Amino acid sequence: MDSAETPTDLIDRLARAGRAAQRVLAGLDHDAKAAALRAAGAALRADQSAVLAANAEDMAAGAAHGLTPAMLDRLKLDPARLASIADAVENIADLADPVGQVIDTATRPNGLVLSRVRVPIGLIGIVYESRPNVTADAAALCVASGNAVLLRGGSEAVRSNRAIHAALVRGLASAGVPAEAVQLVPTQDRAAVGAMLTAAGLIDMIVPRGGKSLVARVQ
Repeated sequence: MDSAETPTDLIDRLARAGRAAQRVLAGLDHDAKAAALRAAGAALRADQSAVLAANAEDMAAGAAHGLTPAMLDRLKLDPARLASIADAVENIADLADPVGQVIDTATRPNGLVLSRVRVPIGLIGIVYESRPNVTADAAALCVASGNAVLLRGGSEAVRSNRAIHAALVRGLASAGVPAEAVQLVPTQDRAAVGAMLTAAGLIDMIVPRGGKSLVARVQ
């Protein structure tokens, strides 16, 4: 984030880039998206040392700021937990493609057949708190469904989220998914969340994942 860039300008810039990337992502078939997700999972495994080092910094900062043992446990990553995160990304690649699925059909009296078909939503904003696995889970689910995503995680996991995001994007980009399809808001300024919530016409849906106060603010 440029020092002269306001949170509103930042979200506007990221959202426009995400929307452009989503148009490319929406044109990829299931096999291409699945290959990209497997590449992202492999990149997470390859970046284990960097991700765990970043998480150790978050853990130290959290302990210094008085996070509860339960919060620290939600924040903590180790090789087994990181492997599970990578497994989850790769497992999403094996799911059926929701894009193009016919939900239902109806035949009108004049013989016209109407169908409801699943299509991508567009750009999804996800606001979440301390669990760094959400960065990978949310990104993978959005990519699999042809949606770009703008992620804004909690300050407790900021270093972990950045490391996970960097690995994911490198893997996705290596398989042809635009890097801007998965973006992480680069500031913890709470005004950025407000800018996301008011970015009508740029962000198509906001999903909160966290406590009651976060959900209430998004609502």
